[in-house]
Amino acid sequence: MLLPLSDELDRTFSALADPTRRAILSSLSRGGSSVGELAAPFNMSLPAVSRHLRVLERAGLLHREKCGRVRRCSLEAAPMAEAADWLSLYRRFWEGQLDSLADYLGEVAGEETP
Repeated sequence: MLLPLSDELDRTFSALADPTRRAILSSLSRGGSSVGELAAPFNMSLPAVSRHLRVLERAGLLHREKCGRVRRCSLEAAPMAEAADWLSLYRRFWEGQLDSLADYLGEVAGEETP
């Protein structure tokens, strides 16, 4: 049975659709960082990076905390686990479909052999 996306999954997949946001999450997977540290590798303004961070935060993939004058960001992995669970249902479905196709092609190939 294939399931529809929830609003949370929509936000997760939308956030993950952008390569800059995926790179930010990759960086955060190695540990928390300040906004400035996250922005350093990108050739874009700090406000542009902040917009990406807001998208990640709304999707629940990022947690921001103010420590004095510095905003620290950390990864929140739960939404990605939910997305992986949803995708695994489709993986099982398509693997089943491909297994059925392989069986059928094997039968057809066996019938053609003299």
